[in-house]
Amino acid sequence: MANVEYRGMSLVIPDNDSEWKEYLAAARGHRLVLRECTACRLLRYPPTHACPWCMELGWTWREVSGRGAIYSYEIVVHAIQPGFKAWAPYPVVLVELDEQRGQPTADEALRIVTNLVTPDFMPEAEANVAIGKRVRVVFLDLADDVALPQFTLTDEPPAERVWRLGAL
Repeated sequence: MANVEYRGMSLVIPDNDSEWKEYLAAARGHRLVLRECTACRLLRYPPTHACPWCMELGWTWREVSGRGAIYSYEIVVHAIQPGFKAWAPYPVVLVELDEQRGQPTADEALRIVTNLVTPDFMPEAEANVAIGKRVRVVFLDLADDVALPQFTLTDEPPAERVWRLGAL
């Protein structure tokens, strides 16, 4: 059983955790993997047992690029977890990954909720956060066998219009 600390919180990953153990092990190797349905071939996150679209129980792990765009975001002003109080205000983003953009429908694409951080793993400034901005995965190493995928902004031009609250 892995038991590591992240920002003052204990993260426990039991040896028999079939949903997160392999995901986090791949992350420790700085690889982002997701479950791919053996029937419809759609990727899913979080790594649930049954495919949410066709209900197939068969799946395999598939490595993805970790590149995408901010689909939505929230600026956390009041941190509930004590370890994040020094970060507030900080951005939490919903990233739509490139591998399955707009599939199976525009409303049900492959998206991951994550922290948006700078390359040195500090929270990205609110002024830099916007829907449509391009991001890539980075891995925060917590222990010999655990890393957390986080996302950071890239210099890639956005595919669509960029939008942020309060800006026209």
